[in-house]
Amino acid sequence: MIESLDLQALRQAYASGAFTPTELVDEVLRRIEAHGDPATWVHRLSRTELLDHARRIEAIGPEKLPLYGVPFAIKDNIDLAGVPTTAACPEFGYIARESAPVVQRLIDAGAIPIGKTNLDQFATGLVGVRSPYGVPRNPFRAEVIPGGSSSGSAVAVAAGLVSFALGTDTAGSGRVPAGLNNLVGLKPTRGAWSTRGLVPACRSLDCISVFTLTCADAAAVREVVEGFDSADPFSRANPGAPAWPVKLRIGVPSRAELEFFGDAQAERLFFASLACVQELGAELVEFDYTPFRETAALLYQGPWVAERWAALRAFHARHAEAFFPVTRKIVEGATRITAADTFDGFYELAALQRRAAAEWAKMDVMLLPTAPRPYSIAEVEAEPVLLNTRLGTYTNFVNLLDLSAVAVPAGLRSDGIPWGVTFIAPAWHERNLLALGSRWHAAVGGKLGATDFPLSGENIVAAAPADVVRLAVVGAHLSGLPLNHQLKERGARLAWTGRTAPTYRLFALPNTTPPKPGLLRVSDGGVGVEVEVWEVPTVGFGSFVAAIPPPLGIGSLELETGEIVKGFICESHVLAGARDISEFGGWRAFLSGGK
Repeated sequence: MIESLDLQALRQAYASGAFTPTELVDEVLRRIEAHGDPATWVHRLSRTELLDHARRIEAIGPEKLPLYGVPFAIKDNIDLAGVPTTAACPEFGYIARESAPVVQRLIDAGAIPIGKTNLDQFATGLVGVRSPYGVPRNPFRAEVIPGGSSSGSAVAVAAGLVSFALGTDTAGSGRVPAGLNNLVGLKPTRGAWSTRGLVPACRSLDCISVFTLTCADAAAVREVVEGFDSADPFSRANPGAPAWPVKLRIGVPSRAELEFFGDAQAERLFFASLACVQELGAELVEFDYTPFRETAALLYQGPWVAERWAALRAFHARHAEAFFPVTRKIVEGATRITAADTFDGFYELAALQRRAAAEWAKMDVMLLPTAPRPYSIAEVEAEPVLLNTRLGTYTNFVNLLDLSAVAVPAGLRSDGIPWGVTFIAPAWHERNLLALGSRWHAAVGGKLGATDFPLSGENIVAAAPADVVRLAVVGAHLSGLPLNHQLKERGARLAWTGRTAPTYRLFALPNTTPPKPGLLRVSDGGVGVEVEVWEVPTVGFGSFVAAIPPPLGIGSLELETGEIVKGFICESHVLAGARDISEFGGWRAFLSGGK
């Protein structure tokens, strides 16, 4: 018997011979029929087409296919070869000549595409009700919105019709529907997954995303689809990211900065859920949410809405009447934006990025509600723009600030509606986010999506291995000093502050710009010197070392803890005439009082 469609259950069932991919096809079709919600889908493949996929992968076998026999759905703004792409606008529709690279990688890995799912037209909305194909039914409460724009994708996974579904995420469309459907929603780093074959919303911000039942499933999909695409001008190669520390700092805004728009239950649930953070062994830290909130406002109140007009103006010139009324109002509003407005927006974003970076120095990952509260379809129809804006309160800034994010379930409210939170981190931290999310999800527990199947404790994702060099700095690379930017530009993070073992002398080097010290290990008469230990990603360490001018270099340095790390050393011959400043205990103290 076929039960849960999460990847772990499917793999075990295939391995035991309980069923085959061809038998799974009929079970999926039966479930779709029983679900009885045509608004979830825009187009589905025929039984014959699905069986062709199933028989092809059966001929290859599971050993060579990491997603062997896994059924999935595709948001209908992403191309599947030979199938219409409509972006929820029938007049816009075209037959895709080839599949988007992300889709093709999934098919090549053994996944079976079931069909194309409904969405807010042209991926413009977070509500899931802006489609001529109807409103996909939220499987928890029919009167509640499913969330958008990836509404059909989220519903298809939550209802147990497919194992996972592709969505897209520009303002939060891969996260808000996850929160409203008890799902995991992974929004990767911009450019990590190719966006060729995607109907653009805001092309410079768009990401293809994925909805799954577990973080482990999202990790499995990511392993298949992530990769540089030279034919996509927005594609980026993964440079690697440093591992998170054992004692993770999770940032949370102050209670005064959080907005739940009158939903007292949502507010209680969020602050109650913070207890789970301590159970995971993390440290809660407070940060200033202001630059993130102001960045979020830029997405629709700033010039980026003009990107939607750039993507659709040619179609609009021929078929303005084909737009959903709210969508048309939003897109046409961009015509008032000037080139000067756009540059003003870029300048404002640059300033906000700098302010946000200062807050990231306080934390490793951010924890926010996925959405401030749920809304009914009737509420959204009465206030379509206002409530859509509110739903993006905790999502709209993420792509503008080049961050990665994973939305995870956090239980059900007393009214039966799912409640979710989102972990957000700098770019390229998807694996670490999924590892954290899987531990969170295991602690929260509950059912998978809207099914009756419980979450298995075996769905834990391994964190990224440490791929960093621990480097001790003693001079101009210290925080706030002139060369510290060379570390930050390479993605380094401050991991520890303390002193060396008491076996060193510190000297002020003559004729250096900016001024620099030299550190020398001595056999006696040494002192402990102030250091900062930074974790530098291995991929950037070589270029950092290459930029160090003589007489300085990198060698091994002993800390007061006994740990041996890489650190700055100095050629001894230049120290003969240098001033010994060891009495100050460090370079920063010398700069403050030694001149």
